[in-house]
Amino acid sequence: MKYIVILGDGMADKPHEVLGGKTPLELADKPVIDYLASHGEMGLVKTVPEGMPPGSDVANLSVMGYDPAVYYSGRSPLEAASIGVDLLDTDYTFRCNLVTLSEEEPYEQKTMIDYSSDEITTPEAAELIRTVSEAFGTEALHFYRGRSYRHLLVWHEAPSGFVLTPPHDISERKITDYLPKGPDDVLFRMMKQSFELLRNHPVNLDRKARGLRPANSLWFWGAGMKPRLTSFTEKYRISGSVISAVDLVMGLGVCAGLDVIEVEGATGNIHTNFRGKGEAALRELLSGKDFVYVHIEAPDESGHRFEPDNKVLSITKIDHDIVRTVKEGLEAAGEDFAMLVMPDHPTPLYCRTHTSDPVPYVLYRSYAPEQHAARIYSEQEAAATGIFVPQGYTMMDKLIKG
Repeated sequence: MKYIVILGDGMADKPHEVLGGKTPLELADKPVIDYLASHGEMGLVKTVPEGMPPGSDVANLSVMGYDPAVYYSGRSPLEAASIGVDLLDTDYTFRCNLVTLSEEEPYEQKTMIDYSSDEITTPEAAELIRTVSEAFGTEALHFYRGRSYRHLLVWHEAPSGFVLTPPHDISERKITDYLPKGPDDVLFRMMKQSFELLRNHPVNLDRKARGLRPANSLWFWGAGMKPRLTSFTEKYRISGSVISAVDLVMGLGVCAGLDVIEVEGATGNIHTNFRGKGEAALRELLSGKDFVYVHIEAPDESGHRFEPDNKVLSITKIDHDIVRTVKEGLEAAGEDFAMLVMPDHPTPLYCRTHTSDPVPYVLYRSYAPEQHAARIYSEQEAAATGIFVPQGYTMMDKLIKG
């Protein structure tokens, strides 16, 4: 038996006027996923427990079979695991975004223009993080380069109790009410000073000359401490791999003891190597792995950036290049399989950030196909089935144990 999760991050949505009153899932060309919906179980699942933040950390932890109420210790420690940072039990970690802020003065009155600095390249970001580390790094504060705009700060024996806001939650808003609050002003001071440090950095001058947004400020959020996950292999008695382009999900894989497979050209946005991810997943399964978790960030990024056409296109590509590749490859090899297709959380276009609403799922078993009237995989049709899974972390048991 082979087990597959294909997770379109932020894929679920609400009907939007810019899409003619439909959702991206309703508009996307996805014949293979719709086939699974017509021959499998479809319903809604609550991936984000009440009272917890609707982030990809909480939601992917849930989909991977771990109760967030038990295992969640913050987002950035998972990214630290992906980068290869060995954390002490007394370390606090913080996601360190390179963002684009407006030019108003003072700093506190600036506007969040772009949480990703036009999806700055990793080589460019590496130069900026090096500059930041030289300016702000101490025996207690250590900066680590991640990918694109996503980086890491480790603070040895930091005070707890910071209130921090994800930058993608405040696109086009003034940052005044969302600056770090807590027991120390170190994070705020570094953010404020970073603007003067980075605004005329050669990397940013070059980006502006090319019509790109500068990465002119740090932004800290996603604090946490070293995670402790039960081994996925011990938990489910199967071997597995994770395929993703973002450190968060790769870090989840590392912490769960799964193999992390990097795909050339995987970017975490609409330009990612969709086909390469599908082929890598199939290769893992046919070479002996029992389980593969394929994470695709593009729908989420498109929602945050209010790119409705790209959100629809990303779902279409997930269907054509990933779901089809894996399904047809396993069928050709004569392998029985169970495939779960779902988002981790919604990233609705109307608000450009995550919500904690239940998400639609489809679970298809090749060896025991169901027969339903033709239906499509969408939020509305999933709700119409009346099937509701109240605890998202039980979906992995449903997939593997039946």
